[in-house]
Amino acid sequence: QVQLVESGGGLVQPGGSLRLSCAASRSIFSIYAMGWYRQAPGKQRELVAHITSDGSTNYADSVKGRFTISTDNAKNTVYLQMNNLKPEDTAVYYCTADPIAPGPLSWGQGTQVTVSS
Repeated sequence: QVQLVESGGGLVQPGGSLRLSCAASRSIFSIYAMGWYRQAPGKQRELVAHITSDGSTNYADSVKGRFTISTDNAKNTVYLQMNNLKPEDTAVYYCTADPIAPGPLSWGQGTQVTVSS
């Protein structure tokens, strides 16, 4: 498995921006797909954004046009740029690493994002 450490969460006003970072313990982006999930209180965990090893991305409908997932291979880091944040974006955000070969999905510890005035 891969160790993942998220950072960048916090409190932001509606309409604001945050960038989440997820540092992987080793170079994996060529053999893993990376994702960001979130879980709000009382709700199921949901996939927010996903990027494959060849750079293809997809997003939940609720964040399309506002969130962008990207990777920095030199830093072994995946980012989630979140713009025009809304109160309904409030959740704990988790980074994941999904190996292309059969294997377990790795999760980070999560980082809290709170959107409130």
